[in-house]
Amino acid sequence: MSIETTMTSDVVGLTKAAPVSRRGFMSATAAVAAGYTLAAGPVRAEAITTDTSGLQAGDAKIKVGSEEMPAYFARPAGNTKAPVIIVAMEIFGLHEYIKDVTRRLAKLGAFAVAPDYYFRKGTDLTKIAEIKDLLPIVNAKPDAELLSDLDATVAWAGSQGGDTAKLGIIGFCRGGRTVWEYAAHNGTLKAGVAFYGPPVDAPNPLWPKSPMQLAPEMKAPVLGLYGGADTGIPVTQVEQMKAALEQNKKTAEFKIYPEAPHGFHADYRGSYRKDAAEDAWKRAQAWFKKYGVLS
Repeated sequence: MSIETTMTSDVVGLTKAAPVSRRGFMSATAAVAAGYTLAAGPVRAEAITTDTSGLQAGDAKIKVGSEEMPAYFARPAGNTKAPVIIVAMEIFGLHEYIKDVTRRLAKLGAFAVAPDYYFRKGTDLTKIAEIKDLLPIVNAKPDAELLSDLDATVAWAGSQGGDTAKLGIIGFCRGGRTVWEYAAHNGTLKAGVAFYGPPVDAPNPLWPKSPMQLAPEMKAPVLGLYGGADTGIPVTQVEQMKAALEQNKKTAEFKIYPEAPHGFHADYRGSYRKDAAEDAWKRAQAWFKKYGVLS
């Protein structure tokens, strides 16, 4: 199997979500107009919307080498020294749900930044309609480049007045994997929160070590939030990850929501589970407070 089409466990979880009725979903045209992504399928009409009152929010360009990486940021208005939280997106690009999450974090007092680290392919991932067309792009992203893009994001946030001494990262789906990878990479990271990030990778020469293999190298405490009904990430894998971290005396906590599928926090998708999503968000906040990211 080529790396182009390899079905990573995050994608398996996305494509085998619990069946949903079409009622309560926006039309495709409305979803696109609202800034959502096509490949993730139908968009829930009750997707959470966070306004920008009290915030400074918008698009930015982050210098990475000789190029400029698009990003979306949100921070409390007038607050120059807000803690920095990176938002690592799913495979669907920088769309409205990810932007809304950055605004939710800004309302909690953070300078949140969501970098569009797939930008080099010159394709807007939000406009791609099929997961099979996304995979060749996202699976071709080397970990080394991903990590340096995140480092550049942190540097940019610092240059804009963010407090990078209080650095956190939160990620969803493939972005949850990114959280684990970054926690093993950046010694200045205070804490990470990984929503259903695969502990084990599909074979890919561009991804030298899976999160599980990086257990001995973790440099920051990570909270792992997983669904017991995730068809792509078996609970046994999550338990193995937990054991590997314990064995290496690393600080981590796991919460498994027995009934929740993959993508249970994605309030724009049919996989959304309100109770699990709200509990997980509370735990994420508490985790960032406990480890000195949020005050």
